[in-house]
Amino acid sequence: MPGSQVEQVKKVVLAYSGGLDTSVILHWLVETYRCEVVAYCADLGQREELAGLEERARAAGASACHIEDLREELARDFVFPMLRAGAVYEDGYLLGTSIGRPLIAKQQVELARAVGADAVAHGATGKGNDQVRFELTFAALGPELRVIAPWREWSFAGRGDLIDYAEARRIPITTTREKPYSTDRNLVHVSYEGGVLEDPWEPPRDDMFQLTVSPEQAPDRAEMIEVDLEAGDPVALNGEHLSPAALLARANEIGGAHGIGRVDVVENRYVGMKSRGVYESPGATILHAARRAVESLTLDREVQHLRASLMPRYAEMVYYGYWFAPEREMLQAAIDETARAVTGTARLKLYKGNVIVAGRRAPASLYDPRLASFDAAGGYQQADAAGFIRLSGLRLRLRGLVARRQSVGDTPPKA
Repeated sequence: MPGSQVEQVKKVVLAYSGGLDTSVILHWLVETYRCEVVAYCADLGQREELAGLEERARAAGASACHIEDLREELARDFVFPMLRAGAVYEDGYLLGTSIGRPLIAKQQVELARAVGADAVAHGATGKGNDQVRFELTFAALGPELRVIAPWREWSFAGRGDLIDYAEARRIPITTTREKPYSTDRNLVHVSYEGGVLEDPWEPPRDDMFQLTVSPEQAPDRAEMIEVDLEAGDPVALNGEHLSPAALLARANEIGGAHGIGRVDVVENRYVGMKSRGVYESPGATILHAARRAVESLTLDREVQHLRASLMPRYAEMVYYGYWFAPEREMLQAAIDETARAVTGTARLKLYKGNVIVAGRRAPASLYDPRLASFDAAGGYQQADAAGFIRLSGLRLRLRGLVARRQSVGDTPPKA
């Protein structure tokens, strides 16, 4: 219990999803701190999860519930910059949950100032990454606000205790004891953790997935699609220009029908432990493949390799919660400069969980078929390669000569 600090809080803005954790937290804050609680829900593409949300928040004790449509801002100002970086955490996770948290926290800070709140709260556990993502954003954008993290204060051991609490106080919840895993949904993905998934040997149940059919149930015929990019951002799908959020949603629909984007990973959390997460990101998987196809034509070799070497660090910044940190902003500026050249079209074949590049073109392509062809010289003098190879191999020949002399007991010539 927070003890003497209870009296210091007058009004809290809670990041509220309507799920088990935040529903219990809302009531617990009112009961424990005896303060006013304003529920804040960011619409990031949860769809039906928003139905009846305000009624549930008020039933749990909220004085007000603010629901804000942030889908376009999420896609335009968070997802697409991350896409330009090619960010993937530990070779598998497309950072769908990670990229949504700084936006929610940013809007929480703005609402807290608008309604005169002196504190913000979140429902992240003390073992996970989200607590860091929320609180680093609060530190960067609202350092004057007090942060309340109930999972680090109360005595509840797990979600079973939360269900008991909710049932005893008649708090409306949708979580059951049979399906206690935690989910997070937005435009980028749906994530699944906890419950039966805590055993990394246990396969995910097929009825768990919300965005994708299983690859086995996907159509037996492939579908060809085209994605147009401008300066690294997707702008059109099959020739139809769409807003960032609408394009990502359409890509989810198309990819989901073909079983695209399911991943099952054991990842390293920022706090130090490993966790198992199952994700489905059909649209993001398609857009990543499209961007890679176009940039293979348009990026200079050294720029492409340097950007690739920086990607893991960028992905870590997003995963750990440093979106509003100066190092991410600095790196973003460099990445955006490289992305200016990534304009063109990718043709992709979707088939039973696979995204296969079937063509790419770009108005400023660096690919010259005359140079690459085995049948035409195209101005390239093959004899020039001999000197290039000789100089490239100089250090290797010197090393080999030293090793040879040592093996036969020879001494190097005097200078």
